[in-house]
Amino acid sequence: MKSTSKIKRFKLLTIIASIAIPLVVAVLFKVKIEIPNFNPGILPPIYATINGVTAVFLILALVAIKRKNRKIHEIIMKFCIVLSLVFLALYVLYHMTSDSTAFGGTGISKSIYLFILISHIILSVLVIPMVLFSYFHAWKGDFVKHKKLTRITWPIWFYVAVTGVIVYMMISPYYK
Repeated sequence: MKSTSKIKRFKLLTIIASIAIPLVVAVLFKVKIEIPNFNPGILPPIYATINGVTAVFLILALVAIKRKNRKIHEIIMKFCIVLSLVFLALYVLYHMTSDSTAFGGTGISKSIYLFILISHIILSVLVIPMVLFSYFHAWKGDFVKHKKLTRITWPIWFYVAVTGVIVYMMISPYYK
């Protein structure tokens, strides 16, 4: 078990990050920068691929823990967190260097796209504290709380990763 002061500090940082990340992302979306000789159009397929890889590794982490291989599970989950941070950095960079792309479909395809996009965005914000607190409980050795929270967190995180790929595939024909 970790020391009480480290646990309190980690918990506070988790709360701060859970609030700050969505706020900072929202603010940075309003900032527009130009990077000479940089084509931001290369970023969406990269961060969509990162989402896909994250989804695959989330499955591998689930398999590892079901097989009671805690160490492999831990390594994979840390990798998933790193992938998510890289995704976030590239996603923000794209939106800081280019205008948002509008979905060009109509009718039922637009309704499906908007449903997937809106649920993806909402759940991507909500999953941040869930992932951080799941990690927090594992870090402090409280695997009962970790397991309880992860039963909710994992499917949401997986949904966000998979729908990130779907949103990209649906909007990719409309990129400039």
